[in-house]
Amino acid sequence: METLRQSKVARLLQRDLGDIFIKEARHMLDGAMLTVTKVRVARDLSSARIYVSIFGLNDKESIVNKINQQVREIRHVLGVRIKNQVRVVPGLHFHLDDSLDYIEHIDELLND
Repeated sequence: METLRQSKVARLLQRDLGDIFIKEARHMLDGAMLTVTKVRVARDLSSARIYVSIFGLNDKESIVNKINQQVREIRHVLGVRIKNQVRVVPGLHFHLDDSLDYIEHIDELLND
């Protein structure tokens, strides 16, 4: 069960990471549209698992790998933004959220 502090930090990270990808990290996306769908923060607030949905490309794993290679740069930009809200910026681990693809696949099966 998530504590109140975990959920507040998760919402803060989700909002700011979404803004970073829109404004400052467009060069990593290769023309794709990225949405931060979910953030899970560890109990000790030391790490965060960020789930992203990617639209406009077929090779989504390569974008996630590219983002994970640039995680130090993203964490630095995030740290500048949230330095007054948290003591330590959590470690970031990006994962592909394929729930929308799964829903689309189920919808196609139901329509057939």
